[in-house]
Amino acid sequence: MSTATPAAGSAATTRRPSFRNRVNSLPKGVKIALWVLFAIFLFLLPVLNIPLITTEGSDFGGVLFTVSTYVLVALGLNIVVGYAGLLDLGYVGFYAIGAYTVGVLSSQHANLSWIVVVPIAIAAAMVSGIILGAPTLRVRGDYLAIVTLGFGEIVRLCLVNSQWLGGAQGISNIPKPPSVSLFEVPSLDWSGGVPVVDLGTTSTFLKFGITDFVPYYWLGLIVIGLVLLFDILVKNSRVGRAWEATREDEDAAELMGVPTFRFKLLAFALGAAIGGLSGALFATKAGFISPDNFILLLSILFLAAVVVGGAGNRWGVIVGAIVVGYFPERFRDFADFRVLVFGLALMLLAIFRPQGLLPPRRTVRAKRADATEAVLEEGEANV
Repeated sequence: MSTATPAAGSAATTRRPSFRNRVNSLPKGVKIALWVLFAIFLFLLPVLNIPLITTEGSDFGGVLFTVSTYVLVALGLNIVVGYAGLLDLGYVGFYAIGAYTVGVLSSQHANLSWIVVVPIAIAAAMVSGIILGAPTLRVRGDYLAIVTLGFGEIVRLCLVNSQWLGGAQGISNIPKPPSVSLFEVPSLDWSGGVPVVDLGTTSTFLKFGITDFVPYYWLGLIVIGLVLLFDILVKNSRVGRAWEATREDEDAAELMGVPTFRFKLLAFALGAAIGGLSGALFATKAGFISPDNFILLLSILFLAAVVVGGAGNRWGVIVGAIVVGYFPERFRDFADFRVLVFGLALMLLAIFRPQGLLPPRRTVRAKRADATEAVLEEGEANV
């Protein structure tokens, strides 16, 4: 009976280091080189045309751009749900506000340039987040979820019934971003079984047209990189620590002097701003938007991306966004069953891995601590 605890201890001491620990132990120069190579791979992904990854039923560049917008939305929603612990079911409303701000100011009622309207769209979404959060963030839990759910539907109904916003017909002829033709990147052709450079099929870096969607994906990657940098800086600051304290125990955080309402409102505003940015990118690539593009199902998918990836882990929600945005398009050939299979996969994930694919470190540490405590209690009971 007394050998149970030493066995557990010896197993713990001989446990192999995790992949994260092995990567963290690498020299700084090696880690920078690996990140650079990974970034280059992401930029070249749409022109590599890797057979097992490329979508055959739809344009691969367009699919990757859609995934990039999902990643942006997931990063913004992760600030609200993962960092601050606020359940938002109407996030599609901010996505729509960003898209319609671009449509109204660049096509419907004005002809402002893309460089001007995108910051305005971000600001409009942020202000809408403050307007929504100021009176509603004083409620918690299910009540907050109901309020945000109503906000998403109110935005959609306003878009449908307002002729100034285009009504049910939507807004068309949204201009593209200004093009900067820097260099051309040829694609690979795998039709012969081996990769061959196809000089006849190229994509021009940051030349935005109506037939080649790869430059939009490259633009999305650049924006994601900037948002990730912002996310890292904010999460590691005093603001991030205040969000974590509020998420874990709001009452205790208030007693310790943290102005929780102010920080919750800041999380709502920043999350809304990133959602508006993603909507602005979607509108400029699509060229046409209508209320049908911003249905409630999108809010559910956005939240699913955060939950599937691991709320609170920025890399986890990126993986979740890729799962939600890419796999339904990859298996479009099974059009009659892909949504059913995708729903079953989400159910199985919720049952067998409720913490997400890549849970945050605090969740992993808490789970290990609970397991260790259970082993110690069992050992004491046996003694």
